[in-house]
Amino acid sequence: MKAAVLQFPGSNCDRDMAVALRNSGADVTMVWHKETSLPDGLDVVAVPGGFSYGDYLRCGAIAANSPITQALKAHVERGGYAFGICNGFQVLTEAGLLPGALLRNAGLKYICKTTPLQVATSDSAYTSSYTKGQMIGVPIAHHDGNFTADAHTLDMLEAEDRVAFRYGDNPNGSARDIAGILSANRRVLGMMPHPERAFEAAHGNEDGKGFFDSLVSAVVPA
Repeated sequence: MKAAVLQFPGSNCDRDMAVALRNSGADVTMVWHKETSLPDGLDVVAVPGGFSYGDYLRCGAIAANSPITQALKAHVERGGYAFGICNGFQVLTEAGLLPGALLRNAGLKYICKTTPLQVATSDSAYTSSYTKGQMIGVPIAHHDGNFTADAHTLDMLEAEDRVAFRYGDNPNGSARDIAGILSANRRVLGMMPHPERAFEAAHGNEDGKGFFDSLVSAVVPA
């Protein structure tokens, strides 16, 4: 599997993401935000967490208009896989690659802890190693993780089985406890929790490893 991890000023989870992907067997290239193209032959692009451009304007809004994000859009339009974690989720919504928006947490405070997640679907390239309904523990670290969308969009996400993860104990006020969603073609995912921070035993648990195992299984022929 050939992967790229995008890097913006303020990204701080890019190296963690690269380590998780490499330990899953991926050939990883780090790509700076000023680049105008992605490496040839990419299978998947990861948009990592952090505070791109210091979260000025709106979280992810400036990154969504950077040169490399235009290349990301082209990759997605070609049917490529892409996922965004935390700030990466915010970037994907701001870029129009996923619906909805991430607002300030309902409690107006930054939250950093391991939170229970329910796997809402196992029918995706990112969740196939889990069982639908399975409860896992994955860290969150965000101030603006309150997912919101209009009722029509929320109904559509649920009707099309595009909710990937739900919070077991909603920490931020997200609509319908949604923690992660999928695009219409199911190849793009955004989620606020950090599976790369629950990849190995040294992290406290390995519940996030299934995310990367699922992706490898989807991308690499058996």
